[in-house]
Amino acid sequence: MLPVAVILCGCGRADGSEIHESVSILVHLDRCGLKYQCFAPDGPQTEVVDHLIGQPVRETRNMLVEAARIARGEIKPLSQLNPSAFAALAFPGGFGAAKNLCTFAKEGAACTVIPDVARVVLEFHQQNKPIALACIAPVIAAKVLGTAAGGPGCAVTLGAESDASRAANAMDASHIAKAVTEAHVDETRRIITTPAYMCDTGPHGVFVGIGKMIDALAVMVR
Repeated sequence: MLPVAVILCGCGRADGSEIHESVSILVHLDRCGLKYQCFAPDGPQTEVVDHLIGQPVRETRNMLVEAARIARGEIKPLSQLNPSAFAALAFPGGFGAAKNLCTFAKEGAACTVIPDVARVVLEFHQQNKPIALACIAPVIAAKVLGTAAGGPGCAVTLGAESDASRAANAMDASHIAKAVTEAHVDETRRIITTPAYMCDTGPHGVFVGIGKMIDALAVMVR
């Protein structure tokens, strides 16, 4: 069986990939017997946040170098990702997904997705391979696969109704409200999403919901 590609974009909820969500994805893939390979863009984060005080600092960090902390060094540049060599694609959330992988944090529904991310999402979708996205990351699928981009649109969850869910609807996605321990499966478009820290919750709820998401992904790739 081909491995699953996991897209990271730094290390930390405020400026990169959310660590609990990232580790939960990797643990559940391993639990399901699915091999994985981590990737990240090889470029600077949009900003660097001091997570102790919650404020941006004048510093530059590389997404690939920082994400290597989560991947235990087993990570490759996103530019090297060939969707034909993988069974599925997975994204944890974290504010970095909305800052580094796209411009959703500043531009909402009018956002753009960085070219390599748009490329891999579109190619996995065109090859009918499942894509799993947690937390805020589903806005990437909403944007890349929206009808305005020539796609069929998709159904995703971002938790409860919110500004983010309304933005997803504005990008021609259909938002489905779900609890943190649930996942939504768009069987037609093979998009699987879970709210994770879009909900006011603790790490166990996030872990359970991501487990549901990865379970659904495992069924699709077998």
